[in-house]
Amino acid sequence: MESNQYLDIFIDESKENLQVVNDELLNLEKDSTNLAIVDEIFRAAHTLKGMAATMGYEDLSDLTHKMENVLDAIRQEQIAVTTEVMDVLLDSVEYLEHMITDIAEGGTGAKEVDTIVTKLKAIESGETVQDPASETTVTHSVSNALSIDQFERTVLQQAKSDGQFIYQIKVALSEDCLLKVARVYMIFEVLEQSGEVIKSVPTVDALENEEFDQHFDLILVSSESSEDLKAKILKVSEVSQVDVDPFDFESSSPKADVKEEISATVEHSTSSSQQTEESDEPKKAAGNKTIRVNIERLDALMNLFEEMVIDRGRLEQISEELDHSDLKGTVERISRISGDLQNTILTMRMVPIDQVFNRFPRMVRQLTRDLGKKIDMQIEGAETELDRTVIDEIGDPLVHLIRNAVDHGVETPEERQQAGKDGQGQLLLKAFHSGNHVFVQIKDDGKGINQEKVLAKAIENGVITDEQSSTLTGKQINELILESGFSTAQEVSDISGRGVGLDVVKSTIESLGGSIEIESELGQGTTFTIQLPLTLSIISVMLVVIENETYAIPLSSIIETAVIKKSEIMKAHNKEVIDFRGNIVPLVDLKEVFEVPSEKQTGDEFYSVVVVRKGDQMAGLVVDSFIGQQEIVLKGLGNYLSNIFAISGATILGNGEVALIVDSNALIK
Repeated sequence: MESNQYLDIFIDESKENLQVVNDELLNLEKDSTNLAIVDEIFRAAHTLKGMAATMGYEDLSDLTHKMENVLDAIRQEQIAVTTEVMDVLLDSVEYLEHMITDIAEGGTGAKEVDTIVTKLKAIESGETVQDPASETTVTHSVSNALSIDQFERTVLQQAKSDGQFIYQIKVALSEDCLLKVARVYMIFEVLEQSGEVIKSVPTVDALENEEFDQHFDLILVSSESSEDLKAKILKVSEVSQVDVDPFDFESSSPKADVKEEISATVEHSTSSSQQTEESDEPKKAAGNKTIRVNIERLDALMNLFEEMVIDRGRLEQISEELDHSDLKGTVERISRISGDLQNTILTMRMVPIDQVFNRFPRMVRQLTRDLGKKIDMQIEGAETELDRTVIDEIGDPLVHLIRNAVDHGVETPEERQQAGKDGQGQLLLKAFHSGNHVFVQIKDDGKGINQEKVLAKAIENGVITDEQSSTLTGKQINELILESGFSTAQEVSDISGRGVGLDVVKSTIESLGGSIEIESELGQGTTFTIQLPLTLSIISVMLVVIENETYAIPLSSIIETAVIKKSEIMKAHNKEVIDFRGNIVPLVDLKEVFEVPSEKQTGDEFYSVVVVRKGDQMAGLVVDSFIGQQEIVLKGLGNYLSNIFAISGATILGNGEVALIVDSNALIK
């Protein structure tokens, strides 16, 4: 049998072993005297090396072998665990991740590893390895100039679709420049008037602290020509050279610590209770009760089950009409069994959010070293389960929020001590269930959001007007940083980065049927709370009737239903509104929105209204009548019907009727 038939198994198991190596290395750095941790790392690395050699991936096998040598020396207490040693080992893990990702994408896994192998050999022979952090200033602009993370890539794609130009700008200051930081500030001021700075290399903090030679790079989004931008920058004194070139972000590689491939397979234990009871058993024994199932097969199984639900509904109707006792009993049994089957299929699709969380500790470690900060990151609720499709989408928003918390939320040790805080900052990543939702919180104890500066920036960018600013609550001011157009530039200021791409974070979360809220106290810290649906396959809805058509409104958007008198309806700005618990709520007649043909009923004294909410905004959806609450299977409308206003999908009811699902967020917009 050819080796490529084992490729999927190899990729999955390699990622698992590499994750063990990554996690245990971070644990080893905290507890360097615990040799049991080294044994665990060695076992995972040895397994990875053996599999790679068997499959013929020599570079992968050789690099892992060199890691093994270092780990064995640590285990034999011949080498001490130092920060420099950990840096090299974690860099080796990053190389291995690149190789496995390349193999998963159809490549050969070949990679130039001479540099990292040389460092590993130096450690093994007892030589001193130069701290990579000390080289950051010199090499940063060369090694990372074209490196963008996945979220920065998303921001650039959105800018490109809006017709803007994307430039990579290389700036060189004169050798005799005395006030380099002042010149950098002036260049940023010029560029912020012409566009939006997405990234700088070195970082803004490094530039502020004059941790660079005479050169730095920028990625800029602008509608102006390269010649105009170059001329503007050259007007700043003591600038010796400026190169403005188009930036091809499509061909640049995202950082391995930011974007990691999430496996397309899930593990399903034959019994969740057995899995819990046997959690203390050896891993090999547990593995015998686990199989890998491709997610596409689970999707196919779900589709078949949905067809069965339709036939079940028809059987129930037939049994009621015939009034046959044996038939009724059989149909009731089928209903119970199909309900259990539905729960089993949904459970099979659920995977722990740990698959997303486990990438963050190493990312935070590297960021804190680069920024000269001390941060203790804690993770709670990593075992919380979500639908696999939600897991795939939530990773990038979390990456961006955590990077913001580390880079711009938590202060440096010196700043924290001046503010009377502990020099080490705290960052909490927490997930928990509540009802039919999962909540994810990113909480830091940093400097918080300066609402005065946020308001000033929002007014300057035209997000709100002066008149509107006086009516906003503290919560609304915080959420301005999530608005499109607030800022996508890194500024040399206290709120630098708090708005970089956060509108994309918000839109991604809302596309999943979720929401995001911000709580912040100046000087005390900030908490981002993300609410997500447990699954995108099954949602709870309120079924309503408009004429002879049935529509479904997601319960997550509904505040309550009400029947109001026609006399209670008022007019405001030529629109019908109602007074709902002290709030003026506009009415939206779904019959008019969806152009449902009907005969006008002028004598109706009562309106049936579904009050929905999006953030702090509300609307009353006028319908003919309510049917009731029901859990439904969400179905897409296909490519031909992808742009239907205020319709997010459809479902097939038990009687075979198709009901469209209302997108209440679109109606509130």
